[in-house]
Amino acid sequence: MYELMEKSEIFNVHKMVIKAPEIADSIKAGQFVIVMGNKYSERIPLTVSDWNTDAGTITLYILEVGISTLELARMKMGDSLYAVTGPLGNPSEIKNYGTVVLGGGCYGIGGIYPIAHACKETGNKVISIIEARYSFMFYHEKELHAVSDQVLYATSDGSKGKKGKVEDVIREMLEKGVKIDHAFFMGCTQMLERCSEVTRPYAIPTTVALNSIMLDGTGMCGACRVSVGGQTKFTCVDGPEFDGHKVDWQELNQRKSAYAERETVVYQSYSHGCMAERT
Repeated sequence: MYELMEKSEIFNVHKMVIKAPEIADSIKAGQFVIVMGNKYSERIPLTVSDWNTDAGTITLYILEVGISTLELARMKMGDSLYAVTGPLGNPSEIKNYGTVVLGGGCYGIGGIYPIAHACKETGNKVISIIEARYSFMFYHEKELHAVSDQVLYATSDGSKGKKGKVEDVIREMLEKGVKIDHAFFMGCTQMLERCSEVTRPYAIPTTVALNSIMLDGTGMCGACRVSVGGQTKFTCVDGPEFDGHKVDWQELNQRKSAYAERETVVYQSYSHGCMAERT
């Protein structure tokens, strides 16, 4: 049912265009799906980066970091995923803010695209900032340029744009007196925290898309709970977007790292097994 219509790779980020007409008809910017490669796979949440209602497809960008994402990365065009559930989570709150800055890193480069598109359609000035270690790791650039008034780059090695990260670009903008009315950030937890701390002194409303550990995506298991403003929230049903100035980042980082060691060991064993099969 969920046929893989297109598959490509940019470094360790994999683009997957999946046949899912019901989801394509109802998805909105900021929402996600939960996918299973096969019936024994882990359920993993993935932000929807684009969709085509005419073709009945959704587009996902998958960062290969563990067994589940490695399984998806090994799939080929024409294969079918066992399950794709969604849309899940709340859509982004889009309105005419004025000047909106969106920051994306890793999978977030693709993930901020529909939010940028929706913000532009609502009449905002859209400035998109994307980061990567090296310039060849950028992707989805043409699409992002089409819905942004300006696209800025940050690379760890300085090979494209500013040498540094998204927060360094924003800090420079603010020091030059650029007015930012709202900020959206999507990427790894460390990036979200750093960017939120840059906007905090300026009291810029800041929305972050959290990527906490998640199992069912319906609020029943409680695995994705986070503390926001001193209250317990569930990322899957109360989010995935929250006020970046109210998130308890220390707690979130501790919860996300709970299985890190075991995940690394299992991933290495699995990936070595895959290499052995190929040889």
